[in-house]
Amino acid sequence: MRRAGVAAALGGMLTLALSAPAGAQQKAPAGFVSLKAEVPSIKVEMRYLTHHNFIGRPIKGYRDPLCIVTRETAEALFKAQEAVRRQGFTLKVYDCYRPQRAVDDFVAWGKRLRDQRMKAEFYPRVDKRLVFKEGYIAEKSGHSRGSTVDLTLVRRPAARQERYRRGDRLRDCGASRTRRFRDNSIDMGTGYDCFDPLSHPYNGRIHGKQRANRLKLRRAMLAQGFKGLETEWWHFTLREEPYPETFFDFPVSRAALAG
Repeated sequence: MRRAGVAAALGGMLTLALSAPAGAQQKAPAGFVSLKAEVPSIKVEMRYLTHHNFIGRPIKGYRDPLCIVTRETAEALFKAQEAVRRQGFTLKVYDCYRPQRAVDDFVAWGKRLRDQRMKAEFYPRVDKRLVFKEGYIAEKSGHSRGSTVDLTLVRRPAARQERYRRGDRLRDCGASRTRRFRDNSIDMGTGYDCFDPLSHPYNGRIHGKQRANRLKLRRAMLAQGFKGLETEWWHFTLREEPYPETFFDFPVSRAALAG
């Protein structure tokens, strides 16, 4: 079916996705796929299924270690992956489609000012009272439309990835690479999901190899039709996304893609 036909057929789904009670939507539309199934060489590390994120526990709506995206996004990521592999790298995704219930979970956390268990790593210099005003938390996310990904570059062959265990010592995401969590990403100047101006792609304090690494990722993604975000070096959205007005709420699960 042509894209116009798909859009028309799914017109009623937009209303359903936006108005259904939280948790009601359980199945993904036919246009969503598992990225790993489409591009097996891309690394997948779904942080929101774990305790290693800015909240410190698995996020609502994440049930399987699965990167779900629209088929158009998977096709564009395949091309980006082919390009970076020729340079000796691989893409690694941290987050892909994000259900609205997960976004709601973020918002609820943002309002619980006393819950700051992960502050030392993910927002050491940010007053939690300002997470909405400064744009770190919002009530809607492009991730819920299925064509936004958070990702980085990993040198091939991939180095051993440190594993976070609940209760581990937290390390400032904006510190030098030797003092941060030992992600196997190339050095981007901050860790993933670092609530800090240092995460802005063109922050003036990021230079040398770190800046070059960010530009390497950015060029690869922009060349395949993605656009970046001014505040996060890891965040990219497909420009010609198929559902630009729809915020879905099916869970991140294998069952959501089945049949």
